[in-house]
Amino acid sequence: MSSTAADVLRLLSVKGETVAVAESLTGGLVAAELTAVAGASQAFRGSVTAYATALKQELLGVDATLLEERGAVDAQVAAQMAAGVRKALGADWGIATTGVAGPEPQDGKPVGTVYVAVDGPRTADSGSAGGGKVQALRLNGDRAEIRMESVRSVLALLLRELGGEQTGNERAQDTEQNGGF
Repeated sequence: MSSTAADVLRLLSVKGETVAVAESLTGGLVAAELTAVAGASQAFRGSVTAYATALKQELLGVDATLLEERGAVDAQVAAQMAAGVRKALGADWGIATTGVAGPEPQDGKPVGTVYVAVDGPRTADSGSAGGGKVQALRLNGDRAEIRMESVRSVLALLLRELGGEQTGNERAQDTEQNGGF
């Protein structure tokens, strides 16, 4: 269990919000990381492992033309996966992973090309980080290392987005309550 997963779930619980996960290259590892945390059910809605490209369109609503033109390993595909799982599973936040773990390139993209995405609440008046955000990664290592770094990266991205929504005072109170600095 990672402390990042625990931190994500703690922040979501404090805010009364939920998360859903759409995974491709990570094949369920993000969901496993989150559900390894005791009490995950307070904030974790569920996940869709859309490993096959067609399932990204069928289950998550990723644009078929986009998939045909760019393939599954694409920033916009990751963004649509995050938004699609959020909608499909009725969560406040959606996160997604897509990329090439190897050993062979895919869709003309080299091994280690990964996109992680977060889609969250859009609040017009708060100026918060809500909405969608995608991070492009170029990872080194073997298949297992690329997949685990993808898990770490998508959870870190969500944690940053969740933290960015809090005001300084809320963050200080939360830290105090949990024995932090």
